[in-house]
Amino acid sequence: MQPAITMTDTPEAHVRKAIVGPLIDFNNARASQPEDYRPLVIVLSNPDTGGVLGGLWGETNFAHLHVDLLFVREALRGIGLGRQMLLQAEQEAIARGCRGAWLDTYSFQARGFYERLGYAVFGILNDYPPGQKRIFLHKVLVAWNDAQAGTTGQSSACFTARGPARWPVSYFLTARHI
Repeated sequence: MQPAITMTDTPEAHVRKAIVGPLIDFNNARASQPEDYRPLVIVLSNPDTGGVLGGLWGETNFAHLHVDLLFVREALRGIGLGRQMLLQAEQEAIARGCRGAWLDTYSFQARGFYERLGYAVFGILNDYPPGQKRIFLHKVLVAWNDAQAGTTGQSSACFTARGPARWPVSYFLTARHI
């Protein structure tokens, strides 16, 4: 049999499942631990309307937190909500057994914000988008007791954040809450 190669920009969901399933099986047979993918989502919402004002969208897998999206509406920036959500996600990641976190940002976004929270650059993709950079950052996560004992890491990752009463930070986790 000669397989057909087909390109599409409108794939069906079952196609992704057919590709990712065997890939996960392959990875699990060779990685030091099986995949343990769990979503981790924190929603910043208006307490009166329930409208979404921002949030964090990520997941934990292979003992790492990956932050795919972090957004706070411009009118709410500068009062610590992004920091609270990221630190809350880090705390949950530690509770899930994670040892590190990684994310990416663009040169016109929030590199300095992440670096102030202990993230370090591990890669840069130049000219993506054209004239800019995509920057990849990582942070070692340490549980509070480890930080108190003097092991390497950032104890700030263990801070449990509370949103201001006016704009509460709620979060939805797959299995357990902080």
